[in-house]
Amino acid sequence: MTATMQAARPAVDPAVDPARDRRRLRGLALLASIVVSFLAASAAPAPLYQHYALAWHGTALTTTEVFGVYAGSVLVGLLALGELSNHVGRRPVLLAALAGQAVAVLLFATASSFGPFFVGRVVQGVAAGAALGTLGAAMIDLHRRHGTLASAAAPGAGTGLGSLVAGLVVGYLPWPTHLIYLVLIAVFALQAVGVMRMLDAGETRPGVLASLRPAITVPPAARRAFLAAAPAVFAFWALAGLYGSLGPALARDLAASTSIALGGLTLFVMAGFAFVTTIVYRNREARPQLLQGIAALVLGVAATIVAIEAGSIWGFMAATAVAGCGFGMGLQGSIRSVASSVEPHERAGLLSAVYLVSYAGMGAPAVVAGYLVSRGHSLTGVAMGYAVALVVLALIALVQLLRPTRGRA
Repeated sequence: MTATMQAARPAVDPAVDPARDRRRLRGLALLASIVVSFLAASAAPAPLYQHYALAWHGTALTTTEVFGVYAGSVLVGLLALGELSNHVGRRPVLLAALAGQAVAVLLFATASSFGPFFVGRVVQGVAAGAALGTLGAAMIDLHRRHGTLASAAAPGAGTGLGSLVAGLVVGYLPWPTHLIYLVLIAVFALQAVGVMRMLDAGETRPGVLASLRPAITVPPAARRAFLAAAPAVFAFWALAGLYGSLGPALARDLAASTSIALGGLTLFVMAGFAFVTTIVYRNREARPQLLQGIAALVLGVAATIVAIEAGSIWGFMAATAVAGCGFGMGLQGSIRSVASSVEPHERAGLLSAVYLVSYAGMGAPAVVAGYLVSRGHSLTGVAMGYAVALVVLALIALVQLLRPTRGRA
């Protein structure tokens, strides 16, 4: 593998010497770890939703609002701060985002009601929104091929690890509502040290105040690809919203279990298979990978409906794995299809637009589902309705992707 990578380096940038290339790969690893930790922190509360609802007298709507508030706050961060790094540099934005994440999880650890917890989710979401586009652009700038792969693989790795580790910590270790958050604070501190030592890739430009006006810029060169991929991106992240909001409770219901670890396992299966699929399919072309991702999503969600109807936890987990494969393929195909044709200074804004669609898909349907459950509709019934809507949305995305192909034929 080392020989292969060394042989491939001149094709990426003939001017890069081996020492500088190693520094770039270390920087890429640091940036990818930040994406992983941010997504892990966002998923860490999921196994605890049931505990919080009981302790703080919440409802199904309250817990999905906790989920939805995070997604909405990410959108705010993307709209207002997504291009800030183009003007002040990437290091200050990343350090501020890491500090925001640390403050958020500290609020989680010390919360005694939903009020401080909601505040923490807002801080967490804005910090993530400010940094996600910057992180994605910086990774691709450091190494085009590996950076694109890391941008696609890191969300699955972070979400999966966050939900699984949180479930295990809460279920089997002492101080269950504090320990996972304190570990995350330590991780953010170490990453901040790494960012301070890292070269600040990317030039700065004037116009800081103008960049704070809510806006998302899709460069003309990427506009067609972005519009074609956007419905699919929305569908893939709506899948993450299904498993992040209703998945833990649904798994416990199907298994007739109260295990908190089981709730974390559900999201881990979805995100874990997404991560593995991203690695396995890393050399596939973007468009076929995106189409195959939609097909796997439709198959997995359809199988989920069957498993829920049959009351089978094992069928539900198997269907979740298939849907997770679709998420991994589709997300990687989406990022590759839109990011390959733009200049380096345009990538942060473009990837912010991709994440804007992503978190809109993740948050809005989940809040609607929580509202329906809180109004007396059954959990399984709402989950099946969500799944049916997701299949329809994925098929619409498929038609949208195929339409330009027919037009060129």
